[in-house]
Amino acid sequence: MSASGDRTIAGGAKGARARLRTAEAYLHTAELVLEEASTQEFSNVAAGTAALAGRAASDSICCSRLRKLHRGQDHGVAVRLLEEATPDGKALAATLSRLLDVKGAPHYGTALVASGRAAESVKWARKLVDRAREELER
Repeated sequence: MSASGDRTIAGGAKGARARLRTAEAYLHTAELVLEEASTQEFSNVAAGTAALAGRAASDSICCSRLRKLHRGQDHGVAVRLLEEATPDGKALAATLSRLLDVKGAPHYGTALVASGRAAESVKWARKLVDRAREELER
């Protein structure tokens, strides 16, 4: 473990299934919130929750393929693991990276996420969740 608390822990089929179920729950929530985006704050919640869905989906893929996943504050480690996990890992990692870039505003800042950006975030999360599901079905 590094000084910042970043580490990789063991994964596997059981962890992959658990993280996929979590990713699906976050994605479902993000989609519901996006439909209700009557105020800008709802877009923030949808985007932030989509980022959580994407991260959980990434964990599922890494558990499935690499038998490990990242736990810690440095999301770059999770992106790099995902890049290594599958033949299409570079594209998946780029999607996760975009999601994590959006995450900063709704989770840590005062800026609001535009509704179009929130919709993109949900779309990116859907891509990762669908790909995680494919991994468990192979």
